[in-house]
Amino acid sequence: MTASTLPSLAPGYRAVVIGAGGGIGSAIADQIAADPACSALYALSRAGTQGPSAARCMSADVTDPASLAHAAAAIGADGAIDLMIIASGLLHRGAAVQPEKSWRNIDADAFAALFAVNATGPMLALQALIPHLPRDRRALIGVVGARVGSIGDNHLGGWYGYRASKAALAMLIRSLAIELRRTHPHLTALMLHPGTVDTPLSEPFQRGVANLLTPTVSAAAMLAVLDAALPDQSGEHHDWRGERIAP
Repeated sequence: MTASTLPSLAPGYRAVVIGAGGGIGSAIADQIAADPACSALYALSRAGTQGPSAARCMSADVTDPASLAHAAAAIGADGAIDLMIIASGLLHRGAAVQPEKSWRNIDADAFAALFAVNATGPMLALQALIPHLPRDRRALIGVVGARVGSIGDNHLGGWYGYRASKAALAMLIRSLAIELRRTHPHLTALMLHPGTVDTPLSEPFQRGVANLLTPTVSAAAMLAVLDAALPDQSGEHHDWRGERIAP
């Protein structure tokens, strides 16, 4: 039998990937679907039709709490969820949302959109799904972050809204990890920086990138980092190589 992609989870584990409609989320879903130890995979996307053939594809949008609640109720009716991956993200959207080069470019509507997808949305998804986490065995939460969300690692400036929304997400996951230690002692929740990955999100900004990763390579690396992390590391932010990113 092929070795499990996530050997720290019990055989027969059940998984949810939110943001499985493309890019990194799709690659993560594909690798989990191929894991013989995974007994059920729920692939959530806005369209609700995208995901591996082995997955149960469902519609959910991180900016729509009702859609998240509906999906979570259907998932929870089948049993506990051992692995949750949140891979939603927004960097640019036409002319309305673009990384700012200067404070002069800051726009309230663009900020609101970035925070809705990159910070509030993942927390709303987790709020809907956490009641279905097991309390008596190991469980994993992986949330795709970004190195540019690190305050200590910011040496270039710019990209105000994206940086701020990913920094906010890091704080939210840290607070969540502290709270869940009391109720889910076997849980590990990590922010995961995927590297610069060849996806539509990064495409306009790939010029000069020395180490451009494929979605498959990035997904496999992040899953390995998450699987190796211990509960006392919960709330940390790690990159795809396993190195901890400064808050």
